[in-house]
Amino acid sequence: MKTNPVIHVYGDHVDTDTIIPGQYLTARTEHELGAHCLEGLDPGFVGRVRAGDVIVAGRNFGCGSSREHAPIAIKAAGVSCVIARSFARIFYRNAVNIGLPVFECPELVDAASSGEVIEADLEAGVFRLGGKAFQAEAAAPYVQRIVRAGGLVPFTRAELAARRSDGKI
Repeated sequence: MKTNPVIHVYGDHVDTDTIIPGQYLTARTEHELGAHCLEGLDPGFVGRVRAGDVIVAGRNFGCGSSREHAPIAIKAAGVSCVIARSFARIFYRNAVNIGLPVFECPELVDAASSGEVIEADLEAGVFRLGGKAFQAEAAAPYVQRIVRAGGLVPFTRAELAARRSDGKI
């Protein structure tokens, strides 16, 4: 899937409480979570973000608590992927589990500025910015399959259905 999103740049150590403040953890829908995405860090984010946009951040993005609410809020806000220098381990896994593509690409982080348009090939993990191509670190093929399926639950359902139809279960 190729898109032409706009970049939203944030710094190091953006924690899950910043991504989705605690008072919204009782939200009943993904849409409600998305409506408050990054509210504590950037109150205007939800008003600016458009479907397909990209978050670019520094080190340890998604640190803090292990809540899945944070990547859900990002995805529900319309963000197509997050590119960071590095991710907190539990955030990375939660993002995969809910089908939010995440990429580590320090070179792109160094080159990116908020508001720039970036060409994103999410399947290949290749991003073009200012005429230069950046190759993100590739996730394991199994992880890529989970994200492509839309997350762990849809992936597992599809795998079970395929095994049932093949007579393997």
